[in-house]
Amino acid sequence: MLKGRLGLDSARVPHADRAGCLYLARGALTARDGTLAFLQGETTASDALTPGDYAIPLQGVSIILLGPGPTVSHDALRLLAHARTALAAVGEDGVRLYTAPPMIPDRSRLARLQARIWADDDLRIMTARRMYATRLGEVLPHADLNVLRGIEGARMKETYALHASRIGIAWRGRRYDRGDPLAADLPNQALNHAASGVEAAAAIAVCATATIPQLGFIHEDPGQSFVLDIADLYRDSVTIPCAFKAAKHAGTHPSENVERITRRLAGEALSR
Repeated sequence: MLKGRLGLDSARVPHADRAGCLYLARGALTARDGTLAFLQGETTASDALTPGDYAIPLQGVSIILLGPGPTVSHDALRLLAHARTALAAVGEDGVRLYTAPPMIPDRSRLARLQARIWADDDLRIMTARRMYATRLGEVLPHADLNVLRGIEGARMKETYALHASRIGIAWRGRRYDRGDPLAADLPNQALNHAASGVEAAAAIAVCATATIPQLGFIHEDPGQSFVLDIADLYRDSVTIPCAFKAAKHAGTHPSENVERITRRLAGEALSR
């Protein structure tokens, strides 16, 4: 056992050596014999565990994601805090982030690196260009962020039309009223829901890595700028295809809820 600050005995596993995140739903998370146990109840097709009693590797993960239906004991919360393992309440398959206690990582390397790159104008624009290159498949030579945004906007119009044609839905452009989102057509409604789901997954990633959500490289003003940067990396591969598939399904099955369909498809895509 290692003597830590404030006189606490611990032997914490560094987060760099942990497995990342663990998704649990519809069960009871409790403390047993100094570690965590999870009693899995009735499951759905999206649940990773079958019904049973499981020992949870407390220091083997950086964050536990609680989906719908679980209970958590006070002793379990105490153990999580002691091991510096974060806990977040999320939606089905992690496509909503409802709340998360602040994560106190064992190292500040990623946050310091992010801050250093963000504070350097040259490194900041280089990072933005790399993010666009990841999405667009080429490194753009421009060093002006507004020019890059304009190019990305034009490419996105083509991407929307291409995916709509490929999936087989009518596309009349990205149009919706923030004050009345239900007035939009099905593809635009589904895009809103898919974007929210992917942003939640990005928020979970930022929380789990203890990076700084306010310091974005493409987005600047929102308090979740870095979250939006990460979410945009998956707009072409997850957000748009899932949204348009959901819109097509909802169009032929009007009794089914387009939000629920979209969230399920986005969750399945993100879990792969």
